[in-house]
Amino acid sequence: MSLSYRIRQFRNALRADVSPAEYELVAQVLTPAEQRLFWQMPLYDRRHCLDVYHTLVAAGERDTLLLRAALYHDCGKVDDAGRPMALGWYVLATILKRWPALYLMAARLVPAIAVYADHAARGARMAAAAGCPPEIVETLRHYHDPHPTGRAARLQWADEQN
Repeated sequence: MSLSYRIRQFRNALRADVSPAEYELVAQVLTPAEQRLFWQMPLYDRRHCLDVYHTLVAAGERDTLLLRAALYHDCGKVDDAGRPMALGWYVLATILKRWPALYLMAARLVPAIAVYADHAARGARMAAAAGCPPEIVETLRHYHDPHPTGRAARLQWADEQN
């Protein structure tokens, strides 16, 4: 990801807002367990997930399992104690990704970076524990793979737009 993309992403996180209509959308689209995954994320991640959802819809996506997954695809950025990843750690993690060896070392030493590095697998485990459909669990598990397929590839594409 380019530096300008990351700056835009950070600026969007600082200005994050979710409309009442979007919260109603979440209530209509997601099951109660999925809504809990959505609500545990900080506002900036909820905004991002809604943006990914809207990107998919604008692209003509109608796969309801994929659209549901989009709304909480970053739920794994919440640690085991239920604390969301602080924005500062998120910024540091995304910067460190430019230097893979340094990023991997930080992921071993800094718990917040470890959560970020493993958030796709963590989100898949959280979704499975919440009783989400296996198709959604697999989508969340693989959307950060180097060459995902199917729903995971479409989610990765929309995620990269936002």
